[in-house]
Amino acid sequence: MYVDAHLAPSRNTGHVKLYGPEAFAGMRRAGRLAAECLDMILPHVVAGVTTARLDDLCREFVLDHGALPACLYYRGYRHTICTSVNHVVCHGIPGPRTLKDGDILNIDVTVIVDGWHGDTSRMYSVGEVSRRAMRLMDVTYESLMRGIAAIKPGARLGDIGHAIQDYVEKQRCSVVRDFCGHGLGQVFHDAPNILHFGSPGEGLELRPGMMFTVEPMVNLGGAAVKVLNDGWTAVTKDKDLSAQYEHSLAVTETGVEIFTLSPTGLHKPHARDGAIADPR
Repeated sequence: MYVDAHLAPSRNTGHVKLYGPEAFAGMRRAGRLAAECLDMILPHVVAGVTTARLDDLCREFVLDHGALPACLYYRGYRHTICTSVNHVVCHGIPGPRTLKDGDILNIDVTVIVDGWHGDTSRMYSVGEVSRRAMRLMDVTYESLMRGIAAIKPGARLGDIGHAIQDYVEKQRCSVVRDFCGHGLGQVFHDAPNILHFGSPGEGLELRPGMMFTVEPMVNLGGAAVKVLNDGWTAVTKDKDLSAQYEHSLAVTETGVEIFTLSPTGLHKPHARDGAIADPR
């Protein structure tokens, strides 16, 4: 089930890779650049901009910093980022859509730096958004951080999912079950899968050196989603709002290290409004 990453092939074999100090250094560089890309795009997320323009800006940023966009041509995908607006749950495709006041938007980016993947996403608001939309973003971010707080050696994957699900459902929202987090490192999508629901004490044991994403998708309405005919875009079936936050991280000897924190705290909700406090 577990394997030393140095001895494992650079593909998803179903084994959980355990990484050492060199990998941690590489993931810090990749994670920081991914976070800086999402920092860079913040002032451009305004009414009147197209999602294609945001994609262009992110691609230019990644390439200008000597990295590669992991999503570009991945399984036929032709863009650097995913842009998921309002009731789009994930994998929204950049294009001619123009953002308008009141929209909420998730931007998901993955960069490759010296072979290491930094994968992160966060929410953006366009102009004045509704209170229910702001609350959804707050709930989603808090669920992410509660899931991450459950990570330590000896804990179980079910502890992460339970922490997220328990909080979200107490807030009368729904956790999407059709998509999950994933292992990563030198492989983009690797073992194990990280579910955002579950029971405490169940699932794979967490061990130092494991690297993966936690990326809960939370809906204001029901949890049901559907994928559109383009094969990528997932939307809520009831057309109510959805939000997502994502970090790349690793299990350490004492707990967890997050690789994709913004250096200036912009990964937190409502950063544009100055609501930046605890940079966790």
